[in-house]
Order: sequence, then structure tokens, then C-alpha cells
Amino acid sequence: MPYRTAPLTVAILVTPRVIALDFSIPAHILGGYDGYRVFVCSETADATTETDFGGHRALPVGAASGITPTHSLATAETADIVVVPGFEDPEIPIPEPYLDTLSRCADRGTRIAAICTGAFALAASGILNGKNVTTHWQYTSRLRRLFPAVKVLDNRVFVEDGNILTSAGGGAGIDACLHIIRTDYGAAAAHESGKEVVAAPVRSSEHHQYADVQTPPATSLSATRAWTMENIAEPITVQHMADHSNLPRRTFIRHFRTETGMPPMRWVTLQRILTARRLLERTDLSVEKIADATGFGTASNLRTHFKRELGTTPTVYRRTASGA
Repeated sequence: MPYRTAPLTVAILVTPRVIALDFSIPAHILGGYDGYRVFVCSETADATTETDFGGHRALPVGAASGITPTHSLATAETADIVVVPGFEDPEIPIPEPYLDTLSRCADRGTRIAAICTGAFALAASGILNGKNVTTHWQYTSRLRRLFPAVKVLDNRVFVEDGNILTSAGGGAGIDACLHIIRTDYGAAAAHESGKEVVAAPVRSSEHHQYADVQTPPATSLSATRAWTMENIAEPITVQHMADHSNLPRRTFIRHFRTETGMPPMRWVTLQRILTARRLLERTDLSVEKIADATGFGTASNLRTHFKRELGTTPTVYRRTASGA
């Protein structure tokens, strides 16, 4: 853990139409760790307020939104980390002062994180141009359409590109906050913070947002990914996928990484795990038959991958999913 003589400062930007859940995640997780001082900032806050919300202090409650900002945007411009929670109706423009603040923060090298639709504010400020980002799966197409200069990755829990961290909603926001703690104070600190909110150890950025929607998004390689899913029980290689896409192997790998953010066989493995999870949840098939149906071949191979990806065994996963 890096030696620090003082806590890092975190500014949570409360934009219009802020989603209370997305606000509460960084406020509780980062505010609950001694290594941070958390400030709640907005355009309408009283700039003279001196209250911070580090530790386990109660959050301010307003009559309308349930959130009362206590610091101005000027405070955010001096913070070590700026977090932008999601907000409703992300196509409605965010006021310019917020965008100017984000732009100035990015210019000074501030670490900036967005939860869910908070990515739209970052994109509107121009700081995501050329960056790899993600958001809640319901909004990725919209983000890509509105901001074509942004490289939107589908179905990722969170994506870190330089000083910019973007994440999906809800649970992915927890992962993003735990990732921040792990980066600043180490894995043990992140693990303890995860226990505080009864969260599993932070997932990697390559984890999928959702596990029950397997239809690939509409991209140039959609047909190949759909074909892969239809043949998931069969031996599949990168060359098989490249041949199906009618692309040279190296070109296919490059395009695949651009569209999914991961190598082809890593994606195939995650799809096999995902299919195995669904079969464990919804059928009484034996582990051996599920291994065969998902392309793992043997129960031993399935258990090895399952343990590596999910930290548990197929049998325990089935028992947990059934509520036993």
C-alpha cells in the first residue's frame, strides 16, 4: 500500500436528475474508507459550506432529490478523484459549468470515474474522445450514436483508460469503487471494503455486465459471434471464427478486440461459462453433461474454468442459485 500522509480527496458531482442509488455507492464505499475525504459538489451548493462526508457520517438529505450538495464545483477542481454518478434522461444536456469542471479536471490529470449514465456527462465534456469506455448495456448504443469519437465497449463491468474509469450501473459501480480502493491502497483494503457492503471480491474489467442476454450487439462480427454461440458445444478455434467472418486471422483478431475489448478465445471461454451457469440454474443436467454441452469437454475442465472465473465450483453455484 502506498504511504500517504493525508487522505485522498474525492468529489462526487451531483448533476441534475442524479440517480440516488448511483450517488450512494461512491458516497458509502469511498466515504466509508479512512483513506478518502468525500465531498458532495454541485453548481447550486453553498460554496462556504465546510462539511465533508468521510468515514461513516450520515449523508445530507434534501426534501426533493434526497441529496443535498455541500460544496461548489470549485472544490471538485482541486480533488484527487472526481466521481460522476448516473442521471436520468442522459440525452438531456448537462449544464455547461459541470462540463467545464470535468474538462479542467481532465487537463490537470485528475482521475475521473463515471457510474452508469455518468459517462454521458464525461463524453459531453469532450474528455472521452478516443478513449475506451463503457456504460450500462441499455445505453451503450445511445452513447455510441451521440458521441462517435468515443470508443464504446459493450457488456463490460468497467473500463479503465488512463485516468478515466467508466462503469455500468448498480453492482458495477461497486466494482469500480472497490477497484479505486485497490489501486490506491491495495487488494486487502479493497477486500475489507467489499466485506463492509457484502460484495464479492472486485470483478475484473473483462467481466460481463449481464449473464442472461447472449445475443451479440449488431456489429460487423455479429454473425460470427452468433455462429459461435450456436456451436458453443463444438471445438472452436480462432481460425474457425476467422474463416466464418471471411477475414484473415490477424485482421479478425484486431477487429474482434476492438468490438469486444478482449481476445476471441477469452470471449469464447466467458460465453461457455455463461452458458454453463444457465444450465446449472435451469436444468438438472449433470456437471459432466453440462461440460459436454458447453464445449469444455470434461467435468474437470469445467470445474477448473468455473473456479478460476467465479471463485466457486459448479455444484456450489447450482446449490446457491437454487436457494438451497
